[in-house]
Amino acid sequence: MVGSIRFEGVKKTFHTVTGETVNALSGVDLEIEKGKFVCLIGPSGCGKSTMLRILAGLDKPTEGSVYIDDEKVKKPDCDRGLVFQDPNLFPWLNIYDNVAFGLKVRKLYKERSADISEYMELVGLKGFEKSYPHQLSGGMCQRASLARALIGHPKALLLDEPLGALDAFTRMNMQDELLRIKAEKDMTMIMVTHDVDEAVYLADKIVVMTPRPAKIEKVIDVDLHQPRDRNNPEFIRLRSEILKILDFAGKEPEVEYNI
Repeated sequence: MVGSIRFEGVKKTFHTVTGETVNALSGVDLEIEKGKFVCLIGPSGCGKSTMLRILAGLDKPTEGSVYIDDEKVKKPDCDRGLVFQDPNLFPWLNIYDNVAFGLKVRKLYKERSADISEYMELVGLKGFEKSYPHQLSGGMCQRASLARALIGHPKALLLDEPLGALDAFTRMNMQDELLRIKAEKDMTMIMVTHDVDEAVYLADKIVVMTPRPAKIEKVIDVDLHQPRDRNNPEFIRLRSEILKILDFAGKEPEVEYNI
């Protein structure tokens, strides 16, 4: 399991049903080292989720390429696990069968069935194997979604605002769970978020993006030891810096004239 990632000149253009052209990404270049936790942050609709979908192989770039471990991404693959904001569990299956679904589709269930209990325990779902999604909280369902993504032993875990619908307490708890899982499995994680505090708390690197058509405004290395204290002066300073960058991202600098 390695998981280094590279975006090279990635552009993405969509065409709406009315014939309008939407430029989502405008020449994104980005390198992510293996084992890093990276947060993508920027205005709504700026192309953060589009970047994840291209990396996942669900969308193709209009121009440019994306690589994982120097292999060009052309289609979805189990080496990239994807978790959405909505858990998207099958309501007619219990939690065990939801987690096992990918293994059964790939005809790997017999040889890797022991992984299911391991990953359910890893995400804190031991004892809930026979429960159905409607019987669990949003946080518990999101844990199941995590286990389902991890069961394929991905090189990179792609997280598209997976905690956005959770209450504040559950969200902070799940942030700690993500850090614990990353430490145990030593995998690359890329997360889309609108929460600056969340980005500073989790990330080794924060990628700040401009409004659409998105490009990278700034990449910030977060040099804070884990576990992080949200009241630490450096934490607060970094949060303020990112908020300021977001406020001015993509704006043309004002020209001052001295007459």
